[in-house]
Amino acid sequence: MRTLITIGLLVVSGMAAAQPQMGGGAMRGRMANVLESRFQQADANHDGKLTKEEATKGMPRVAQHFAEIDTDGKGYVTLDQLKTFMAQSQGQ
Repeated sequence: MRTLITIGLLVVSGMAAAQPQMGGGAMRGRMANVLESRFQQADANHDGKLTKEEATKGMPRVAQHFAEIDTDGKGYVTLDQLKTFMAQSQGQ
């Protein structure tokens, strides 16, 4: 749970205050868009994968939990793996 909160705060910092009337579904959609955008920015070579080095530079909280997210042990994480990790952290 602590992991989810930490990553979630980075992804949506300030968003809730800026759009307080958004419904839960709309907020989740916005969070997904922000996550995807941050992932793409961190993906320096635009191959759809974050290495630990890319995560360290662009998404430091992801880098801190890299081994937990990289469930296949391939040395990189994908956006889908990150979304799965976040959903599992929420208990969904």
